[in-house]
Amino acid sequence: MIEEIGKLKKELERTKYELSILYEISNAMRTTLKLDEILYIILTGVTAHFGLGFNRAALFLVNEKEKIIEGRLGIGPETGEEAGRVWTQIEQEKMNLDDLISVSGFAAESGFNKQICHLKLPLQEKNGGLMAFCVSDGMPLYLTKETLEKYAQDHVVQLLKNEELVIVPLKLKDKVTGLILADNFVTKNPITKENIRMLTMLANQAGLAIENSRLYEKTVIRSHSDYLTGLWNHGYFQLVFQAELEKVKAVRAPLSLLMVDIDDFKVYNDTLGHQLGDDILKELALLIRNQSRRMDYVCRYGGEEFTIILPHTEKKEAFIIAERLRSDIERYSFIKDGVLPNKKLTVSIGIASFPENGESASELISFCDKMLYQAKRKGKNTTCC
Repeated sequence: MIEEIGKLKKELERTKYELSILYEISNAMRTTLKLDEILYIILTGVTAHFGLGFNRAALFLVNEKEKIIEGRLGIGPETGEEAGRVWTQIEQEKMNLDDLISVSGFAAESGFNKQICHLKLPLQEKNGGLMAFCVSDGMPLYLTKETLEKYAQDHVVQLLKNEELVIVPLKLKDKVTGLILADNFVTKNPITKENIRMLTMLANQAGLAIENSRLYEKTVIRSHSDYLTGLWNHGYFQLVFQAELEKVKAVRAPLSLLMVDIDDFKVYNDTLGHQLGDDILKELALLIRNQSRRMDYVCRYGGEEFTIILPHTEKKEAFIIAERLRSDIERYSFIKDGVLPNKKLTVSIGIASFPENGESASELISFCDKMLYQAKRKGKNTTCC
C-alpha cells in the first residue's frame, strides 16, 4: 500500500511538472501573433532545460501552394563544445523561458538554423522521404538506429547524423500543417514515451497558435495593402519607413528611398480613360515588385506615384538600382502607351539617402520629392539624387 502511494505521488508530481511546462509555453505563445516569434517560442519550449529538454529541434511548415515542406527554424548547437558553452551560460545567468525568448536573434544566426531553413522537401512521399511520410500519416514517428539505416539517403537523416530522433506533426483539426523534429545528439539521452507524449501535446497547442498567427498576418497584409496594385499602401509606408529608419540609426547603417512617378500619366488617363489607367498602374506595380530585392519595401504612395524603401543601401547603389528600374520600364511594352508624348511609358525617379539627405523620415521624404521634381524639370525619364 505504501509503495503504491509512493508511485502515485511520483506520477502526480510528474503530471504537475508536465502541466506547468505546457502552461508556461502556452502563455508565452499567447504574447504574440507574429509567426516567427511563435515558432521560436515553440522550439525554445522543446529545447529548454526547464521545458522538454531536447538537445535540438527544427520546425517545418507545409506549403500547399508550392507542394513542399519548408524548413522554417532550427534551434540547437552544431557541436558538443558549442552545446557546453551555451548550456553553461544559461545555467550561470539562470535564464528562464522569457530570457531565452528575448535572445531570438542568436538562433537566426546559428549554422543549424541556416541548414534547416535551406531545406525544401517535396510533399510527395516518394521524393519527400520521412518528412512527407509523416505529413501523410499524421502520426508521431519515432526512429531508432535500425530504422534510420533504411533511410540513410534521406535529407533529414543526412543533416542530423544521429541514431535516434522523433518527428511529430502539427495539426489543425485533422490536417497536418507542419512538423517538429527533435533529437538528443549531444547527451545521447534516450527518447522516451513520455518525451513523445509531451512533444505531441505541445505540438497540438502549437498547431493552433501557428494558424492564429497566419490568420492575423493575412488580416494585417490586407489592411496595409493597396486594393488596386496589391503593394503596401501609403499608411504602411509611413509606418515601415519610420521603423526601418530607427533600425539603421541604431547600427549606423545607410538607407535610401526612391520616389517613382509616371511621366505624363494624365495624358494617358484623359485619352484612354481611367480603367485602362488602372490596368497600367497594376502592370507597373508588378514590374517594380518583380525588379526589387526581397529586403526592399515597394509601396503605392498615391495616384501614379510609388516609393521603394531600400534598407542598408547607400546612395551610389540606390542610383544603380533606380537607373536599372527606369531603363526596364522604358523598354517594357505597356498597353497603348503610344498615346503618350514620347510614344513610350516612362518614369522619373528621385532619390534620398540617410544620413546625408536627412535624419528624419519627413526630411528624407521632402528631399526625395524635390529630387523627383528636379527629374521632371530635366525632361522626365530621368533619375535625380
